[in-house]
Amino acid sequence: MRFHLPEQKKLTNEMVIPIRWGDMDAMGHVNNTIYFRYFETARIAWFDSIGCRPDPQGEGPVIVNAFCNFIRQLEYPGEVVARHYVANPGRSSFDTYLTLERTDQPGVVYTEGGARCVWVDFPKQKSILLPDWIRALVT
Repeated sequence: MRFHLPEQKKLTNEMVIPIRWGDMDAMGHVNNTIYFRYFETARIAWFDSIGCRPDPQGEGPVIVNAFCNFIRQLEYPGEVVARHYVANPGRSSFDTYLTLERTDQPGVVYTEGGARCVWVDFPKQKSILLPDWIRALVT
């Protein structure tokens, strides 16, 4: 089953990530787990850019599910452009979406994926309403 990125999404971050030699597996392409690491790198860069660092004594985002559609194989050497999007704000959650393209093949999506982020009160281990400032950024 292939998950699809929504039509209505907001680009929040774009960055270049190098494909490292150690990202490959025995088959000579980037290991499937590394794609999630690329997604995480782009998502955390966006969180950092908006001043959203999780505070174990406060509140912040957690990932409750993640998906990845492997469209084409990424191989070393090279770099990928990771584009991070947000969409679908709810009571306590929003969705993130990502695409990966090689820098030497602009416009050719190699991978797409995403994750649902839920805003949590960490000490209580419970979801809480999205703060207004986050809602404004993801709407």
